Amino acid sequence: MGDARGGGCCPPMDLFRSEPMQLVQLIIPMESAHLTVSYLGDLGLLQFKDLNVEKSPFQRAYASQLKRCGEMARKIRFFKEQMLKAGVSSTTLATKVDVNIDDLEVKLSELEAELTEMNANGEKLQRSHNELVEYKLVLQKAGEFFHSAQNRALEQQRELESRQSGGSMETPLLQDQEMSTDPSKQVKLGFLAGLVPRERSMAFERILFRATRGNLFLRQVIVEDPVTDPVSGEKIEKNVFLVFYAGERAKAKILKICEAFGANRYPFAEESRKQAQMIAEVSARLSELKTTIDAGQLHRGNLLQTIGDQFDHWNVLVRKEKSIYHTLNMLSLDVTKKCLVAEGWSPVYATKQIQDALDRAAFDSNSQVGAIFQVLHTREPPPTYFQTNKFTSSFQAIVDAYGVAKYQEANPAVYTIITFPFLFAVMFGDWGHGICLLLATLYLIIREKKFSRQKLGDIMEMTFGGRYVILMMSLFSIFTGLIYNEFFSVPFELFAPSAYSCRDFSCRDATTEGLIKVRPTYPFGVDPVWHGTRSELPFLNSLKMKMSILLGVAQMNLGIILSFFNAIFFRNGLNVWFQFIPEIIFLNSLFGYLSLLIIVKWCTGSQADLYHVMIYMFLSPTDDLGENQLFPGQKTLQLVLLLLALVSVPWMLIPKPFLLKKQHDRHQGESYAPLESTEESLLVESNHDSHGHEEFEFSEVFVHQLIHTIEFVLGAVSNTASYLRLWALSLAHSELSSVFYEKVLLLAWGYNNVIILIVGFIVFAFATVGVLLVMETLSAFLHALRLHWVEFQNKFYEGDGYLFHPFSFALLDDEDE
Repeated sequence: MGDARGGGCCPPMDLFRSEPMQLVQLIIPMESAHLTVSYLGDLGLLQFKDLNVEKSPFQRAYASQLKRCGEMARKIRFFKEQMLKAGVSSTTLATKVDVNIDDLEVKLSELEAELTEMNANGEKLQRSHNELVEYKLVLQKAGEFFHSAQNRALEQQRELESRQSGGSMETPLLQDQEMSTDPSKQVKLGFLAGLVPRERSMAFERILFRATRGNLFLRQVIVEDPVTDPVSGEKIEKNVFLVFYAGERAKAKILKICEAFGANRYPFAEESRKQAQMIAEVSARLSELKTTIDAGQLHRGNLLQTIGDQFDHWNVLVRKEKSIYHTLNMLSLDVTKKCLVAEGWSPVYATKQIQDALDRAAFDSNSQVGAIFQVLHTREPPPTYFQTNKFTSSFQAIVDAYGVAKYQEANPAVYTIITFPFLFAVMFGDWGHGICLLLATLYLIIREKKFSRQKLGDIMEMTFGGRYVILMMSLFSIFTGLIYNEFFSVPFELFAPSAYSCRDFSCRDATTEGLIKVRPTYPFGVDPVWHGTRSELPFLNSLKMKMSILLGVAQMNLGIILSFFNAIFFRNGLNVWFQFIPEIIFLNSLFGYLSLLIIVKWCTGSQADLYHVMIYMFLSPTDDLGENQLFPGQKTLQLVLLLLALVSVPWMLIPKPFLLKKQHDRHQGESYAPLESTEESLLVESNHDSHGHEEFEFSEVFVHQLIHTIEFVLGAVSNTASYLRLWALSLAHSELSSVFYEKVLLLAWGYNNVIILIVGFIVFAFATVGVLLVMETLSAFLHALRLHWVEFQNKFYEGDGYLFHPFSFALLDDEDE
C-alpha cells in the first residue's frame, strides 16, 4: 500500500499520488448502529463494503425499514408533482422543526390521504363544472335554432292564413286535403343535442348520413372559444350539433356513433319556457360550483404551501433515512446477533475523525458498549481517492474519463493542469480569440453560484463544469497568440518596431530583393513583418513543425520519467532496469537526437537538411555528412546513438520475462507463510490472497512483453508524428482566421458603403464565433485530449483502478432512485 502517512485532522493536498487508504472493521452495537451510520454519513469518509452479497434484498435485516422509506419517498415525489402542477415552490424555513421518522411517516400518510381526497373532489367538481358549461352552450345554441325555426313556422302560418282569407280557388281543396290526413299516420320526429370535437365533425356528419341512409336532419353550430372537455380536461374546439331522426332504430345508431366520436349529449326541451328555465338553473349551479371550486383550490393551495415550507427538510430526512438503512443492509450480524460488523475503506488521515464519530454515536444513543474500530491487513487493491477542489476537479475528470488511476500510481492530472491547456493553445494561438474565450469563461465563473443552483442543459452543464479548464485554455491561447503575433490574424508591433525595413522609401524591391535588417531582433514572438509576405507560410510551417516535434519529445520523455517514479515507488527494480532505461535510450537516441539537431540548427543558422540527416542515419550511417554536418563529431555520435537504439530493443524484450520467472520460483512458497495477526485478520488475509497465487505462465508473460516492446518501438515513431497535429491545426486556425478577415471584413470595408460594411461585420462576427470560437475550440480540445490520453499517458499510466465512493449524505442524488 505504499508509504502510509500518519493520521491527522486535515487531508494532505497532494494530487501526485492518491491518498493512503486502509481497510477498517467496525463492530457496532445494535442500539447505536443507526446513529453511528448517520454520523459516518455526515462525515463522508468511509466506503462500506457489502458483506451480504449472497443475500437478496428481501432477505436482509432491514428490508422492511427500507420498504417503509421507499414508500415515504414515493409520497414525497407525489407532493413534489402536485406542487409543480400548482406552481408552489419549496421554501427553506429559518427554523427547522426536528421530527421523528415515525411521526413523519404518519404525517406524510395523513397529508397524502387529505391531498388525494381533495384532488378527487376537485376533479369531480371540475368535471361537473365543465359538463354544465357544455350544457349551457347546447341550451343557448340549440335554443337559437328552435327559436328561429318557430319564427319561420309562424311566418309560414300567417302567410297561409292570408292566402285563405284571400278566397283562392285552391283553398277549399287544400283544407279538405289537410283535414283528410289520418293523425295516426303522422311521423313523430325525435332529436338529440350535444357537442362534438370540431376536427371530427365532418366525419361525424358523413357517418350519420350513411348509417341512417340520409333519413335525418343535422345542424351544427361552431363554438367560438375552445371548451374544456369533461372527460380529458383539455381545451378542445367543438361544435354544437342538433340531429333530428325518425324511429328508435335510427336513434340507437345515432347514440352509438356519438359514443364512438366522443360526442357529449345533453337533454333538451322544445318549449321556449322550459329552455329559459333550464338555462337559469344551469347558470345558478355554475355559480355555486365556481364558488365551491375556488374555495377548494384555496384550501388545496394552503395545504401545498404548508407542505412546501417543510418539503426540503422532509425530502432530505427521508433520503438520509433510506441511505442509512441501505448501508445497514450491507453490514453483517455477528454470531450473538447483538452487534453489526462493518468493513470499509477510509483514508488514513480520517482515522481520528471516524473514531470521534463512533464515540459520539455511542454517547448520544446511551449505548453501554462503544463501537470497536480496527485496521485490517489485506492485499486487496484499495480504491483511488484524490482530494480535489473546484479548480482541479475538472482536470482530474479528464484523466478519469480515460481510466481511474491505480492505487497510488503517478497521477497525470498534476501535469495536465498545465500541459493540456498549453497544447490546446499551440493549436489555437490567437490572442484575440483567446480574449473572447476568456470573457465568456469569466462570465461563467463570476456567476457560478447562480448557475450551480440551476438546472442547465447538457451542453451548458458540460461547459460550466469545465469552466476552469476553458479559463486556462484561454490564458494560454493569449500567450501563444502573442508569440504567433496574431489578433484575429492581424499582427501588431506590441513590443517593439519590426526589425526589418525596405531598402528605399518606395519599397519597390520588397517582393523581389527582400527586406534588410535595420533594428535589433523583435524581442517577443514572431516579427509582424512576416505577415502577408511570400515567405510567411514556409517560415511559419518550418517553425511550427519543429516546435511540435520538440514539444512532443519533451512530453513523451516526461511520461517515461514518470514510469521511473512509479517503479521506484512500488519498488519494482525490473521496470527500472528493463523498461525505463531502454525506453529512454531508444526514444532519445532517435527523436531526442532530432530535437537536438533542431535546436543546433536554430542557434547556428545552418542550412542543413534534417530530413536527409535522419534518413541516411539509418540507410548509410558510415557516409560523410558533407554540407549537412551541424557540429564536429556528429557522424560518430550518430553511430553510437544508432547502436544504442538497436541494443535497447532486445534489452526491453528478453531479460524481463526470465527474471520474472526466476522471481516467481524463488518466492513461490514464501507467499503462503502465516501472518502474525488475529484469527479474524488471518481469515480476511487468506480470503483476499487466494486470488494472488495463480499459476505463472511464462509464455503469456513473454508474449505480453513482446507486444509491449513492439508497441513502444512503433509508437515512438507514430506518437512523434502524431504531435505534428499541433502544427497542422495551428496552421488551419491561422489560415481560416486570415480568410475571414481578408475575404469578409476587408472586402466589405472596400465598398465604402455603410450597409455593406454592417452586413460584412455581422457575417465576420458569426463566422468567427461559429467556426473559430466553437468548432475550432472543440477540434483543438479533442486533439489535445488525444495527445494526453494516447501519446503521453500510455508511457506510464495503467488506469485500472476504481474510485473511492464514500457513504456521504452530501453526495446523495436529488432524485431518490
